[in-house]
Amino acid sequence: MSDAPRPHEAGLLSVSQRAELAEDRGTSPADGPTFGDVVAARFHRRELVKGVLGVGAITAALGPAALAARTAAAQPGSATPSFGFRELSSTPTDRAEVASGHAAEVLIRWGDPVLADAPAFAPTAQTGPAQARQFGYNNDYLGYFPLPGAANPSRHGLLCVNHEYTNEELMFPGLGRQDAGGPLGRAKAFSGMTAGIVAVEMMAHGGSVLEVRREGDRWRVVQGSRYARRITAETPMAITGPAAGDPRMRTSADPQGRRVLGMLNNCAGGRTPWGTWLTCEENVNGYFTGRLPEGHRETANYRRMGIPGRWYNWGDHVDRFNVEKEPNEANRFGWVVEIDPFDPASTPKKRTALGRFKHEGAAGIVSRDGRYVLYSGDDERFDYVYRFVTAGRVSGDRARDADLLDSGTLFVARYNADGSGDWLPLVVGEGPLTSANGFHSQADVLIETRRAADLLGATRMDRPEDVEANPATDKVYVMLTNNSRRKAEEVDAANPRADNRFGHIVEMLPDGRDHAAPRFTWDILVRCGDPAVATVGATFNSRTSQDGWFGMPDNCAVDADGRLWVATDGNTPGRTGRNDGVWAMETEGEARGTSKLFFKCPFGAELCGPEFTPDGETFFVAIQHPGEADPEDASAAPATYENPSTRWPDFSPDMPPRPSIVAITRQGGGKVGS
Repeated sequence: MSDAPRPHEAGLLSVSQRAELAEDRGTSPADGPTFGDVVAARFHRRELVKGVLGVGAITAALGPAALAARTAAAQPGSATPSFGFRELSSTPTDRAEVASGHAAEVLIRWGDPVLADAPAFAPTAQTGPAQARQFGYNNDYLGYFPLPGAANPSRHGLLCVNHEYTNEELMFPGLGRQDAGGPLGRAKAFSGMTAGIVAVEMMAHGGSVLEVRREGDRWRVVQGSRYARRITAETPMAITGPAAGDPRMRTSADPQGRRVLGMLNNCAGGRTPWGTWLTCEENVNGYFTGRLPEGHRETANYRRMGIPGRWYNWGDHVDRFNVEKEPNEANRFGWVVEIDPFDPASTPKKRTALGRFKHEGAAGIVSRDGRYVLYSGDDERFDYVYRFVTAGRVSGDRARDADLLDSGTLFVARYNADGSGDWLPLVVGEGPLTSANGFHSQADVLIETRRAADLLGATRMDRPEDVEANPATDKVYVMLTNNSRRKAEEVDAANPRADNRFGHIVEMLPDGRDHAAPRFTWDILVRCGDPAVATVGATFNSRTSQDGWFGMPDNCAVDADGRLWVATDGNTPGRTGRNDGVWAMETEGEARGTSKLFFKCPFGAELCGPEFTPDGETFFVAIQHPGEADPEDASAAPATYENPSTRWPDFSPDMPPRPSIVAITRQGGGKVGS
């Protein structure tokens, strides 16, 4: 890539990517020690497209240490079944495609009814009240919950969906990009926004609960279900755990600091053993505007979170999103929210014991002594990987386990150069987390989790996103999406590439295979990017085909057979010669590090929320922001409602592209991917 202005500098960055970069300032301190060898530097786009360099060149570039690592990573001895499907071509397309032998059908789209009285979708006449009853925008995390008493738990259940954010330029006719970083320029930022449009955006956020049933070979949403629910930016929620009631959580509307309206930018999530949905607030900084008064206590805290981001102008219409008018409101976002999907009247709870940061995921597993362990990434360049261990044990009694997440210990990861790792406890009074450093209570530690982790010397990672534990092997997989800001002197063992544009996957194993253990070992499963370009430094297994490699790992799923599936965010024709999608990744034996393309998104879309039914015969995926323009294509006009890069899934001139959920099944029956 040349030294010309990068897409985000030229105002061409997509909405999803501006959410990663525009206010992703990499604010964690850079004064910790670094170690390891620099593997790669900047690559040239023409080399990527041509794929001119072969495996021999890769070996020469990486040296004997990297070659030994690849050899060690390909040892036999796995009982995990391999993937039997015929690989899909990676050629970009304006449609969603799945590997042969499988069927992929749209289950629900933005604007489709969720509640029984939802009006028909009218894209040119949207209103907040209508959107509050319809399927929201940019579906992300998916969680499948079998219905109690179902004849077949894998064919009848509840599907919980996060609605992360909105693309105003693709949603509203004649509007175009509205944020200050867009083509309109800062002077005209938000010039087309109205209170009515803001109301639609707020109602398009949050989440949906759907009752779904498989009838024959088709899945459908059960209309009029008693379980159906929409959660929005205005849904009342309880604040629980150590930060509940703290003065820093209090506002004029909530002087007790125990009740908040809505959840924002909910990205990945998880399911608990007691049957609740965990949904994670990520880039909450983008929703706030204004400036704190001089010398305000939250100034450093908000700077570390990138607040105010002002990607949205909600604060111009709703006072609580303006930090000048409500200085503490932003502290009430950035948490993991627990929701009972089986009770649409229940109050969602923001569990503050799990810490406040840009959460990506809340994937859990039970430790050897019965405590529940949640893994999460903080999705920003140079931020951290976390683990929460409950104080109590999972009993199996739903009522008794209901508040387990209010008590426990939050830890942050340090990855050592020798392949070992330590979980560092974030506990007030321990180490540097004292009053001398501004931590007077555990609430302070949790509200400022990032700063606490900085002081403990946690390892600064390359955008840690989803973190999933494999119950079959007890290995934990961390998706590290990319970090083009890492310099050569900042390279370390767990983040071994400078200018890391394509990301990598770290594999962790807790000591004694106990997820509550204080230490772990780790390895790099694969460095992503095109293996045919030596300077990229990719380390896929040599069995990986030209269609099988990928960049920018984001979400992941582990199926019932313990196999890893990786979803991506950031692959575009101009960047990698392919669209985003799902790749099946071998993690054991001689094929370790081999991936195969299973499903690909239409133009402009990101793949989110991969989720299997318990029998492995259905694979749900979320297609987010279809229709965005390729940020690497300088000749392309900005994507708008009138001019999207695709009109998937309707392909109708009177319909915009619509984020949707897709249900994938194997033709003739059987497990997906076999």
